[in-house]
Amino acid sequence: MSISIFSKTLAVAALVCASSLAVAVSLADLSNKDATSGVKTALEKGASVAVSKLGTQNGFLNNDKVRISLPGQLEKAKPILKMLGQGKKVDELETSMNHAAESAVAEAKPLLLDAVKNMSVSDAKNILTGGDTSVTDFFRQKTSSQLTTKFLPIVKKITDKNGLSAQYNGLMSKASASGLTKEDSTVEGYVTQRALDGLYTIIGEEEKAIRADPVGTGSAILGKVFGAVK
Repeated sequence: MSISIFSKTLAVAALVCASSLAVAVSLADLSNKDATSGVKTALEKGASVAVSKLGTQNGFLNNDKVRISLPGQLEKAKPILKMLGQGKKVDELETSMNHAAESAVAEAKPLLLDAVKNMSVSDAKNILTGGDTSVTDFFRQKTSSQLTTKFLPIVKKITDKNGLSAQYNGLMSKASASGLTKEDSTVEGYVTQRALDGLYTIIGEEEKAIRADPVGTGSAILGKVFGAVK
């Protein structure tokens, strides 16, 4: 083999190796900067998608995964309540609950993004290796308390305006409340908790989609970082 051909062969081999290394990035190869950047991008994407889906007209009502139904025994008593002529109140109650949740979730994005901004390198690594719900778990841990405080007055304002509290209390007097938990004892408490659950549910769905096909997101950093843990 001539020196020229040998040199060309080495050059081609080097390019192939370099290309393979670029694709086959492992978790150990990721810098803290890349890991944190990738996770932050995923968190921001999940938060934005969840808020845009739920914090809009009928965002809860039209989504069977997060639609808010009556609590506990009231839901079971719905057929009886309708037979007693309370059908309209029941329907208005459910609709108002879901609209209150939509209005509350619409205000969640700043707090979610603030949690992302303050995320540590350790948080990022834990999220990458923590399984399919680690993003959701992070948001629940970092934002649940703040969002509850944020949501309660928003929900209460809407439920009071629509007479929801009176409807709820009226319905409770017609059905057994023995199955109600402490959080179900007030309209705003019940709706706030269900709004949070719905928000985290949709964030979780977005996280699973990113992990299943990071390259398909169209984001180079998501493809690189989440591709390393597939």
